[in-house]
Amino acid sequence: MAYKIDADACISCGACAAECPVSAISEGESAYVIDADTCIDCGSCESVCPVGAPSAE
Repeated sequence: MAYKIDADACISCGACAAECPVSAISEGESAYVIDADTCIDCGSCESVCPVGAPSAE
């Protein structure tokens, strides 16, 4: 199950994208987004996010 970013919580700091080992996270229009097909469910993004925006679907 891939991770997903809560767009309402995301502050667009980029910490999650920098931590992703498979580059599944990119900057969207209003928040960062995770490519579910690339995500390996490692949880690295969730552990570094200061506002808890990423979570497992």
